[in-house]
Amino acid sequence: MKLLDPSHPFFRPAWRRWATVLFPAAWAGVEFSRAEPLWGAVFAAAAAYAWYMLILTFPKG
Repeated sequence: MKLLDPSHPFFRPAWRRWATVLFPAAWAGVEFSRAEPLWGAVFAAAAAYAWYMLILTFPKG
């Protein structure tokens, strides 16, 4: 089971893929700014995984 399925129709528009990546990345910044390194790392990892699945390896075409 994948956490994110890049072949799902929801992720066809590029803006949705980028929003799925940028929101947890921004939230990681919020958590780090509030001195919460554990939650910052959790959200940074979620953003990194989303970036890998939805941007880097997204099927072209």
